[in-house]
Amino acid sequence: MSLIYLDYNSTTPVDEKVLEEMLPYFSNKFGNASSKTHIYGWEAEAAVELSRQRCADFIGAEPSEIIFTSGATESINLAMRGIAKAYKSGGNHIITCATEHKAVLDTCHDLSNDGFTITYLGVNRDGLIDLNELEAAITPTTILVAIMMANNETGVIQDVERIGLICRKHQVIFLSDITQAAGKIRLDVNDLKIDVACLSAHKFYGPKGAGALYIRRKNPRVRLVPIQTGGGHENGIRSGTLNVPGIVGLGKACEIAAENLWEYGMNTSKLRILLEQGLEILDSVRINGTLKNRLPNTTNLTFKSFSATELISSFPDFAFSTGSACTSALPEPSHVLRAMAISEEDAKKTVRFSLGKFTTEAEIRIALDTFKNRLKN
Repeated sequence: MSLIYLDYNSTTPVDEKVLEEMLPYFSNKFGNASSKTHIYGWEAEAAVELSRQRCADFIGAEPSEIIFTSGATESINLAMRGIAKAYKSGGNHIITCATEHKAVLDTCHDLSNDGFTITYLGVNRDGLIDLNELEAAITPTTILVAIMMANNETGVIQDVERIGLICRKHQVIFLSDITQAAGKIRLDVNDLKIDVACLSAHKFYGPKGAGALYIRRKNPRVRLVPIQTGGGHENGIRSGTLNVPGIVGLGKACEIAAENLWEYGMNTSKLRILLEQGLEILDSVRINGTLKNRLPNTTNLTFKSFSATELISSFPDFAFSTGSACTSALPEPSHVLRAMAISEEDAKKTVRFSLGKFTTEAEIRIALDTFKNRLKN
C-alpha cells in the first residue's frame, strides 16, 4: 500500500498550477524585483505586484497593506517586535492565549525579558477563550492582543470578530495568526476587525519559504518599527531581496484557494466526519475541542487504549501527527491540550489528522479498514 498523507496542517504539496506559474521565475524571468533599470527587473516587479494584489484580495485587504516574508513565523516576529518598539512609549502590556503557536508564545517570552508584561489567557475544555476575561485583562498600558484565528492542533476557531470589536473599543491593536484558517474558511480582515495578520503559502498548496504579513493602514493605522534593516524593501518593514518565485507561488495559491473555498470545505468536512465516526467505533475515541466552531479538515483525537507513539509506529504507511510540526520533536505533551485541561496521560494518547484537497474517500476507507485490523490485534 502506498503512503496515505493525513497531515495537511503541517504542510501541503505544491499545486501543479502554482508550480507552473512559479517555474519561469527561476530561470527565464530571473530578475531582481528591485532592479529598476531593465526589463528583467520590471518583469519581476510586475509579478510581485500581481501577487500582492492576489494576496490582498484573498483576505479582503489593500495591496499596500501586504508585506512579503518567508512565512508566518517571520511575520509574527516582525509584527510583534515591531509593534512593541513602535508603541512602547504608550504601554508595555501584551495579551495572548495559552494555546497560541510557539511563534507567538516564544516571542512573548522574549519580549517579557525586555520589560514587557504578558497576560496569557486560558481556554475552556472546548479550546475557546472567555471574551469577558479578555476584556477584563485590558489595561491602559495594553498595546497588543494576539489571538490566533484557528488552532493548528485542534482546528478550534475563536470568535475573532468579537475579539476585534473588543480591541477596537479599547483602542488596542489586534493581531491574529490566520495561518491555518487561510484556504480553509472565508477570510476578510475588515469584517473580522483584524489589524495585523500573517499567513504561509505552504499551508494552502503554495511553496515553503513564502508568506505574508498584513498591516492595516487606516482605521486604525498600525505602525511597526523595522527589526530587519538593509535596503528598505517592502515599505521599509522587511529588507532583503524578494523571493520572486515564492511570492509568485503564494499569489497563485491565494487565487486558487479563493476559487475553491466552498468545494474544499464541503469535501474535507465530509471526509473528516467519515474518519471520526469510523475511529470512534474502534476505540472509544474522544474528539478534543468544540465540535461547532472548527476547521472543516481537522480532528484531534484521544484514544482510550493506545498512546500516540504506539499509533504512529503501528501505522508507518499513514502520515499523521501528535500536533504541531513546529513542536512535534519536543518530548512534553502538547501545550494546547494541557491548556484545555486534558490530562498529561490523555495528551500522550492524542493524535491529529488533518485532511486536504487531495484526500479521497477511498483513502479514508483504507485508513479505517487498516486501523480496524491493526487495533484489534
